[in-house]
Amino acid sequence: MAKAAVFLADGFEEVEAMAPIDILRRGGIDVTTVSIMGRKEIHGSHDIDVMADALLEETDLDKMDMLILPGGKLGTQNEEACEALKAKVKEFDAAGKYVAAICAAPTIFGHMGILNGKKATCYGGMEGELKGADTCTDPVVVDGHIITSRGMGTSVAFGLKLLEIFTDKDTADKMAATVMVP
Repeated sequence: MAKAAVFLADGFEEVEAMAPIDILRRGGIDVTTVSIMGRKEIHGSHDIDVMADALLEETDLDKMDMLILPGGKLGTQNEEACEALKAKVKEFDAAGKYVAAICAAPTIFGHMGILNGKKATCYGGMEGELKGADTCTDPVVVDGHIITSRGMGTSVAFGLKLLEIFTDKDTADKMAATVMVP
């Protein structure tokens, strides 16, 4: 069974995390929510608290097939400050394993230099932080093993694209119909 880790940090954008988690779990993907805060209770950017499945320090990320970073201004800042998370993203990138980010979080990839020569998108107005990328305003962009998306409004499309990557387009299309995506 395919496995994904979604990283949660105080200030994360709730919908950008929860929509992809929900879609992937409905699609049979083993998703683990991972706190990078040293505690399982995480405070979202809109005052929604969630309980992570695991702490970063107790999670074997080498068993994951994909790392997923939700955005949110403070959440992205906290993710970028987490050296262990960035080291694992760099390791996945070097191995050609999937890394995905939405909203402000793709800027972390830009700052790390892993978007050089890649097509990528992010929250509007932050494109300058996607260092080395060919930026665009598509809702979701896949360039090799790197997946980026724009923000809360593209969260369902992001989740469906992640499901398609793990399964196939037909499965993602069936999921979209099941959850009433127009």
